[in-house]
Amino acid sequence: MIYGIGTDICDIRRIRASLDRHGERFAAKVLSDGEMATWKSRSARWPERGVRYLATRFSAKEAFSKAIGLGMRMPMTWRLCEIGKLPSGQPVIVLHGGLKEWFEAKNLSAHITVTDESEYAASFCVVETRAPHPVQTSPTP
Repeated sequence: MIYGIGTDICDIRRIRASLDRHGERFAAKVLSDGEMATWKSRSARWPERGVRYLATRFSAKEAFSKAIGLGMRMPMTWRLCEIGKLPSGQPVIVLHGGLKEWFEAKNLSAHITVTDESEYAASFCVVETRAPHPVQTSPTP
């Protein structure tokens, strides 16, 4: 059953302006440690690719925060929500700390997609309630 749906569109120029104003501090506020390493690597090779990476992560976390109904309120924080990817390239939500505990206690699962094009990054997130596992009982003799 669907628990929540979130979407976000982010102006990449706004992310670029924040980076120009605040430098790496802005990225460190939004990105988890793993994402930060990827951002630095991409930015070193091609700065525009780093900006787009940061914009898609910003957008995806906004969409996720809307889908779970918390916005940016505890336990939802930028750094406790990570956008990873499977070997196929499919993006996935990876949660940490109190956000992970909250999410698992509610028995939720999430699906995320991200895209970017010229001046915008966009994300869409669907959060579902997982079906509870049936209780195993011993057969009666």
